[in-house]
Amino acid sequence: MSLSQLPLSYCTNVHPGRTLAEVEHGLDQYTVPLRANYGAPLAAGLWLAAPVVSELLAEPQRLPAFRDRLAARGLTTHTLNAFPYGDFHSRRVKENVYLPDWSDRQRFDYTVGCARILAALLPEGVEGSISTVPLAFKGFSHATDHLDRCAALLLETATALRRLFDETGRLIRLAIEPEPYCLIETTDEAIDFFRRLRHLAEGNAAQLESVRQHLGLCYDVCHQAVEFEDIPQSIGKLAAAGVRINKVHITCAIELASPGENAAGRQALARYVEERYLHQTLARTKAGKILREIDLTEDLALRPPAEFRDAAAWRIHFHVPVNAESLGPLRTTRHELKQALETVARLDYAPHLEVETYTWEVLPADGAASQTISLVDGLTGEMMGTRELLGSIAART
Repeated sequence: MSLSQLPLSYCTNVHPGRTLAEVEHGLDQYTVPLRANYGAPLAAGLWLAAPVVSELLAEPQRLPAFRDRLAARGLTTHTLNAFPYGDFHSRRVKENVYLPDWSDRQRFDYTVGCARILAALLPEGVEGSISTVPLAFKGFSHATDHLDRCAALLLETATALRRLFDETGRLIRLAIEPEPYCLIETTDEAIDFFRRLRHLAEGNAAQLESVRQHLGLCYDVCHQAVEFEDIPQSIGKLAAAGVRINKVHITCAIELASPGENAAGRQALARYVEERYLHQTLARTKAGKILREIDLTEDLALRPPAEFRDAAAWRIHFHVPVNAESLGPLRTTRHELKQALETVARLDYAPHLEVETYTWEVLPADGAASQTISLVDGLTGEMMGTRELLGSIAART
């Protein structure tokens, strides 16, 4: 029982990467200096948008040449983020980040393309992981057979990953990432969907084995904290249900305690309203009921409806620096992050670990979350803080 011994990864979706040249510019501008500051081996958790995947696979020599350039930078890669399909840094991303969803063959083609790339980038003897969307967005309308169509494509993906393993010897696991307001957002929904996958694969031993070997979850700690889930209990339920966590996103959300009595906190929260990303906002009432709003708005922060105002706490899907315990009058869910990593350390396998704070460009320029510090300095603080946290957990397990 221990945490992953692979180099700690940070996700490159924090900077634009709409072309291969832009991806490499980001590596040179941010990742290489971060590695120098970090002073230890560092993995680049690459986000490769669909156009970049097409670019890398267009000619046989491009992928090995890219692998060599990564090595020349002193970087390794063992996990990809295949959640955002297109431009993750456009003026407005919001709910478009979930398109195409897992009922669309474009999502299958993109994911298998990412797997082919990762198979070529993996260090010898290292397994790979790829995080992906939690099927689809609940805010969109879906056909009655939508879940089964998603499941069918995911079964096909498991088979394709098994075929890739047979061809290359590289084991790559897909990691479905539950997220608030998506078809898989809670732990129970994740378990139910994996039961559906296994039911659909019943009678096909090879397909069942492919599901077991290649399909699992990306446990984004921020997301489950926003759901007000008991994190150790959540991870325990997944283990009991045989749902493997293939990847952990080391992330923190915003928490606002006692919103009705915390005008300063709500004023501070209003500064986090922005137009690019979706910031699902959940409240837990004093009676334990969970309330949901699809996005953080100024009206919600400053003029909340009575039930929200009188709740015990709010949590907001806004990835904030993972080394921060608080942001002025606001708290973060760093306590839940510590719980998650302590619980993961007790599993009988070691999921990949990756810091994923992609919101640095849209953080308000005040207080602990400030655009006045450079991205490299901000990422360095996160990685150093994470290394210290992991070290303290490892010393106790």
